[in-house]
Amino acid sequence: MSSETSIVKEKIEGMEESLKIYVDSPEKQRQLHKRTMIVVIASQIFGGAGLAAGITVGALLAQDMLGTDGFAGVPAAMFTLGSAAAALIVGRLSQRLGRRAGLSAGFFTGGLGAAGVVLAAVFNNIALLFLSLLVYGAGTATNLQARYAGTDLALPTGRAKAISAAMVFTTFGAVAGPNLVTVTGWIAVSMGAPALSGPFMLAAVAYTVAGLVLFIFLRPDPLIVAKRIAEVQRIKDSQSNTQQLHSQEASLNKRGILVGTSVMVLTQIVMVAIMTMTPIHMKHHGHGLGDVGIVIGIHVAAMYLPSLLTGVLVDKYGRKPMSYASGVTLLLAGLLAALAPGDSMGYLILALALLGLGWNFGLISGTAAIVDATTPQIRAKTQGTVDVLIALSGASGGALSGMVVAQSSYSTLALAGGFLSLLLIPIVLWSRREA
Repeated sequence: MSSETSIVKEKIEGMEESLKIYVDSPEKQRQLHKRTMIVVIASQIFGGAGLAAGITVGALLAQDMLGTDGFAGVPAAMFTLGSAAAALIVGRLSQRLGRRAGLSAGFFTGGLGAAGVVLAAVFNNIALLFLSLLVYGAGTATNLQARYAGTDLALPTGRAKAISAAMVFTTFGAVAGPNLVTVTGWIAVSMGAPALSGPFMLAAVAYTVAGLVLFIFLRPDPLIVAKRIAEVQRIKDSQSNTQQLHSQEASLNKRGILVGTSVMVLTQIVMVAIMTMTPIHMKHHGHGLGDVGIVIGIHVAAMYLPSLLTGVLVDKYGRKPMSYASGVTLLLAGLLAALAPGDSMGYLILALALLGLGWNFGLISGTAAIVDATTPQIRAKTQGTVDVLIALSGASGGALSGMVVAQSSYSTLALAGGFLSLLLIPIVLWSRREA
């Protein structure tokens, strides 16, 4: 028996019994991947419901408690900032202890923040409201990071489909949440709390249940299993030229991380900037809240519902062609939003649907590129860092959009966003040329 074979055997024998059976059994790995997807999907349904509270009534609650419109945008800023910080922490915790620990801790923290918002509303405590919204942002970050858990044991040809499945099922909770605003408001009032705190009661329960689902059922941990498989495989593959091959692979991986991150950051900036100012643009052209709700509802549906088809396309045709498709689709959305008459519901619906679809293409292709470019040993930590950049880019896009419209017009913003998305094409071309 060679020394290399002995090292592999010792490595396997030193593993926990629960992990050992997965190292040399592709069938067991497939079974665990399927089970992981079921658990992740279940958690995403509840996580989506928790996510909807801040988007739906966060600004209204702040407006009601402060008695002014001047700080109504603070809730979004607070839970976006909290989301950015939590993305980094959840990523590092997942890298060290596994997806189960990182994701369940993130959801539990988000549930605690939602409960704090309810208490702040009951006691009319502004400081507690803002602090709680910051903590509540952990649920938002965790909901987004959960899409990675389904990829740890997926084959390279099925990673995008795994990502898209998690995103689709987030939609169910995200759609159900806003439709329960009236019901949760009645429940809150019956308990002596303000009606607007009701959705955050739902968020506290939903995030906690999502955390429990992951904590109880995400065993064995897919990331820990993937790490062990990669460690043993690396020992098996070790040859005299291993160091040189690893150096070349690391160079390609860094390029893949850069491209995947660039795709997601650019699509996030463009999508958030145009989406944020569309309701105000519609209001200026005489549209009511009902019209705004229809346009934004279709936009959100276009962000998530096409995911299963997008995942198939990304796996079949590749990450780079779908990144090109993202840039072109966002350009069409920007041009249509800029040139369409402000009083035309049909054109605005089409523009915002294309905006959501372009974001969907970019997020799934970019996420798949990040997974492809990372090993299990650094994957969760890298993914957490990337999601920090996504959260901050979204916040920047939202903040800058208001300034652009104030100094110029909505059409200028939409055109700028559309042409900015075209940067995706040279970035991806550069990566192909370098590779």
